[in-house]
Amino acid sequence: MKLLFKQRFFSWFDSYDIYNEAGQTVYTVKGKLSWGHCLKIYDANGYEIGTVKERVLTWLPKFEMYLGERYIGCISKEFTFFKPKFNIDCNGWQVDGDWFEWDYSIINALGHSIATVSKEIWNWTDTYVIDIINPEDALCVLMLVLAIDAEKCSRRN
Repeated sequence: MKLLFKQRFFSWFDSYDIYNEAGQTVYTVKGKLSWGHCLKIYDANGYEIGTVKERVLTWLPKFEMYLGERYIGCISKEFTFFKPKFNIDCNGWQVDGDWFEWDYSIINALGHSIATVSKEIWNWTDTYVIDIINPEDALCVLMLVLAIDAEKCSRRN
């Protein structure tokens, strides 16, 4: 399953549209006014199905993930000097990526690929192609991509 993750061009808060290979909107992500990033994920029918929320007052960035109201895990940035590294407390997954965090893989504890993420660099807004092996993992993968993108956005500001 392929998803195209595209940030909306004119938006006061983080807002994204997530499309499938046919160009249909599968998810919509809307940022909420809060202290730290708070991203609400909606399905194609407009129902809220998930949240990625930044924990504030932490030494390094940390994002909690929720399916509905149920906490499912978190992703936190680890201290490194060169290659960015993230610690994931969700499904036993790990992130393995490049220097710029534009292209990376999400792998399980056995080293098998869950998804690959590639940034399209010649666009006006952040645009990623997410290739997900098992469609049932799509929402959790999307949450991880949102958290990593929000962390990068915080570093740029």
